[in-house]
Amino acid sequence: MSAADETRFDPKPFLQSLTQGCGVYRMLDQKGDVLYVGKAKNLRRRVASYFGSRGHQPRIQKLMGRTQRVEVTVTATEQEALLLECNLIKRHKPRFNVYLRDDKSYPYVYVSSREPFPRFAFHRGARRGKGRYLGPYSNAAAVRGALGQAQKLFRIRLCENSYFRHRDRPCLQYQMNRCTAPCVGLVSEEEYAADARQALLFLEGKNDAVLEDLLARMERAAADLEYERAAQLRDRIAALQRIQASQSVAGGAARDLDVVAMAESGGVYCVAVLWIRRGALMGSRLFFPRVVPGVDAGEVLSAFIAQHYFERGAPREIISDQAADRRELLQSALALKSGHPVAVRWQVRGWRKRWVELARRNAGAGAVQQARGARGLDAQLRALARELRLMRPPERIECFDISHTGGEAPVASCVVFNSEGASRSEYRRFNIRSAGSGDDCAAIAEAVRRRYSRQVRERGALPELLLVDGGRGQLAAACTELEALALGDMPVAAVAKGFGRRSGRERIYMASLERPLLPGSDSAALKLIARIRDEAHRFALEGHRRQRHRKRSSSVLEEVPGLGPKRRRAILRHFGGLRGVEAAPLEDLRKLPGIGPELAQRIHAALH
Repeated sequence: MSAADETRFDPKPFLQSLTQGCGVYRMLDQKGDVLYVGKAKNLRRRVASYFGSRGHQPRIQKLMGRTQRVEVTVTATEQEALLLECNLIKRHKPRFNVYLRDDKSYPYVYVSSREPFPRFAFHRGARRGKGRYLGPYSNAAAVRGALGQAQKLFRIRLCENSYFRHRDRPCLQYQMNRCTAPCVGLVSEEEYAADARQALLFLEGKNDAVLEDLLARMERAAADLEYERAAQLRDRIAALQRIQASQSVAGGAARDLDVVAMAESGGVYCVAVLWIRRGALMGSRLFFPRVVPGVDAGEVLSAFIAQHYFERGAPREIISDQAADRRELLQSALALKSGHPVAVRWQVRGWRKRWVELARRNAGAGAVQQARGARGLDAQLRALARELRLMRPPERIECFDISHTGGEAPVASCVVFNSEGASRSEYRRFNIRSAGSGDDCAAIAEAVRRRYSRQVRERGALPELLLVDGGRGQLAAACTELEALALGDMPVAAVAKGFGRRSGRERIYMASLERPLLPGSDSAALKLIARIRDEAHRFALEGHRRQRHRKRSSSVLEEVPGLGPKRRRAILRHFGGLRGVEAAPLEDLRKLPGIGPELAQRIHAALH
């Protein structure tokens, strides 16, 4: 008997001890990686169905061929099991699950409502600040468009608090009639609060309430003989009515709902979501969930709705273009998660049906476009394997690039591409520490060492092809570090710019080849390599500029241990600025109150 037979998973004793309650099961491979996550009302019956003698779909047969262990988690209710299933899918990204690749959070409008003069701002990320969050919006352009309209109508401030608190005269926004200049006291707190309240109602879509409030304020201003103020409010009412008239409302009641439609083309699934708020289309977005072959459309739609709304919360009504699996369970779980009743419907009429048709057209166009891109990418990967003499098309490619300005603030980027394109959630940057100024080879070596030492230690995913931007020197540096990590079998290629740095003339260096490859401008493989390299360059340059700006905008004194903000300000005030501190002898630094001999020595050493 082989070692593999001795360690093979035996389902009989496991199934006999398995509970018949509800919960979540996880199927793991030999390495302990999660292959599939599922939920069940009866765990024993559901898990036993995988090990039965009846025939399974090819997808299930492939899953069971790789499964070495099954783990379960018992839950109190089926709704809790569904919530746990979604969380585990998001954490482990199992290969055999429908997985929503959505690595970017939705943007919001943040209102610092607890301040005397509230600020309205774009926000993305965790909502920990004290104040109101309006949204989510479909994209950043929708947020900035809404903020721009609110600023023009209600003259609210969008500036940062650090800018607001240090103004001694009105800024350009006041001159453009887009702000009432609360920073210098040109508007009372009560009047600004009224404008901020109306801006909040406007961003919530309650335009009728805003119009009533504006009319009441205009009438009071006219009664108090404040005719100029009344004229301003009249113009604001007219502008709001023009905006309201330009919004597309699909008749009927002004409801808040989401419309979800799904389409498939060439094995690529696309889900279109329309956000309908107060009867108006506020935005849309296309999603492309990862789906293994053999999954039916109802399961894909159900998995999308669960993963999409469990994290963000759901509106009271979700309309789909087809039936979703486990609809009743989805409704109860979404209601539990969102704190209000949620209805998932798919057979609708009237104005709702028109929204469904619009979403279906968006999903169909997105699926066709994505399928064409997937076919093109697949062809490029096959061409890349032929060009670089690889055994098979690589399913995972990582590329490194270095960006710096004359050796200042060097940053290395690592971008990841797979068979579906760029995997932006796996991008990484490295602030180079040990490499000498402008030494790109040493910087590549440091980045490769830090990246893959951690991947080896944490058993992370490794690429089937590694690209570095540069020539033989960068290639040798990367290969040396991989050899030290026992990863010498990993294929590595260096991409060197051609004569005149013109696209299409790149040279490809590989350790296994004596001469560089010259694919030519018509090569599909070179087009893919150039695309990946350009993305690595963009990502590195973005990080370098941010790091350089942070370094140049900070003071050397901020890096001195034990020197806080108050002492730093006192030193700068005493010597008249940083140049005065640099010119001051060590004895003068020691004489300052609160600066001892040891701290004075550290300050002097940091400046010299």
